[in-house]
Amino acid sequence: MAIGDYPKEYNPAVHGPYDPARYYGKADTPLAQVKLSELGAWFGRRNKTPSAVTGAISRAWWRWQHKYVQPKRVGMAPFFQLLVANMIFFYSINYGKIKHHRNYKYH
Repeated sequence: MAIGDYPKEYNPAVHGPYDPARYYGKADTPLAQVKLSELGAWFGRRNKTPSAVTGAISRAWWRWQHKYVQPKRVGMAPFFQLLVANMIFFYSINYGKIKHHRNYKYH
């Protein structure tokens, strides 16, 4: 599969118009329904190649876009979500500098 191509599992005659937020591969048990004893086997069935991980991230992005950004009446939720994500990201990359400025009660 080259960059920009449809997934090999996608068949326009069966699936209709292409949806970038949908997984067209074989369905598996959802993570919420996996028992602890079956968790290792469930992770073993996952495709861990870089293209599969990139596809999963892309599908998550498009699901977020369809739910929060692209509806007709968009609220403030996507802006606040991006704001909080940026705050967490910048706090985590600057944590090494921030931790040296702690105030302790006893010196």
